Amino acid sequence: MLSAKSLFQEILDNDESFRLFCSIAASGESQGGWENARIAALVPASERDLAPKITRHGADEDKHGRIFNALMKKRGLEPVDVPPATDYTMLLERAGIGLAHEKLKSDQALTRQDIITYLAHSRVTEQRAAEQMEMLRSRFSDHPDIGRAVRMISQDEDNHLAYCHEELLRYADAGHGRAIQRTLRACALAEIRIYRDVSLAVMAHMGHVLGWSRPKAAVLALGIHAVYLYERLGGWRRMVSLRMPDRRDALGGSAGAAPEFA
Repeated sequence: MLSAKSLFQEILDNDESFRLFCSIAASGESQGGWENARIAALVPASERDLAPKITRHGADEDKHGRIFNALMKKRGLEPVDVPPATDYTMLLERAGIGLAHEKLKSDQALTRQDIITYLAHSRVTEQRAAEQMEMLRSRFSDHPDIGRAVRMISQDEDNHLAYCHEELLRYADAGHGRAIQRTLRACALAEIRIYRDVSLAVMAHMGHVLGWSRPKAAVLALGIHAVYLYERLGGWRRMVSLRMPDRRDALGGSAGAAPEFA
């Protein structure tokens, strides 16, 4: 019987599929770390109080990238090149979601609207990340090899999501509510499409590595399309709602060091 746990266990048990999974994850996290570091450096003077939190966000993402690389190293594996069709962060950037890399590579200070765009983009993508890590935590929290990493990253993603909620609500109270909702909606509708496409590409690569039969691959693809249909018909709304989180000032402290897994 196919289930999320059995599927991931199959990926975990095979060196090549595990290496691909960790390489994709590490690349995305490292890219997120770079983006946040650049945003922190370019924060406008009027929003400087946010800079330490954005820096913390980026440091967490960098830490996650190191953790995934350490998990590979522990098994004597080297990272592989990430197939372009599986590069979630690159595809989001190409679709115009979030802040363009050309803008982040310049020395021009960002605007307040740029910061709101960054937070809205993060609120949507961190929702996805938090849900994925909660799924892994519920099934692999006690796993001897990846359990510690899963617990740590899941907690960080929950903190990132709480931070986005709190900061966006602060901007909404300051009169930016309509702009925030427009940006959130555009981000969410683009993200669910890109997530579908990336999921199909990842499953295709995993199927090739693991030798999945055509019926099994077809069932998995059908499941991915079903998730997209649910999200397109209304599931996307969970990614745009805002509520004050129980965790206040979730990124107010310094980032923790990545533990040595290898």
